[in-house]
Amino acid sequence: MQFKDYLSTFPDIDHLSGLDVADSDGNVIHHIPAIEGKLGSLKLYNALAETFDKQLNKQSAQQGVEWFAEHVEDAKLNIGKHPNIDLLLDVIASDKTLVLKPIRKS
Repeated sequence: MQFKDYLSTFPDIDHLSGLDVADSDGNVIHHIPAIEGKLGSLKLYNALAETFDKQLNKQSAQQGVEWFAEHVEDAKLNIGKHPNIDLLLDVIASDKTLVLKPIRKS
């Protein structure tokens, strides 16, 4: 399947203004805003949060990489072009555990 095919299966994100990724101390190390160009990543990361009890670890990151599908190869060839994929690849490589925090609109 391609990225767009996976996106159609994920929960709606209309209620979100973004999503924070925090380290074990609660420090936000990454943010995905609910803006054009980032909505697909936000939807994918929110699906990871719902599926994996808000944990971003090796297992959930591997699922995220699978869902990003055809974009992963471009991310590997162009480090920094796809920061949301880069984060998943880093979590897999370093075997760290982070916390996904969806942010509701106020």
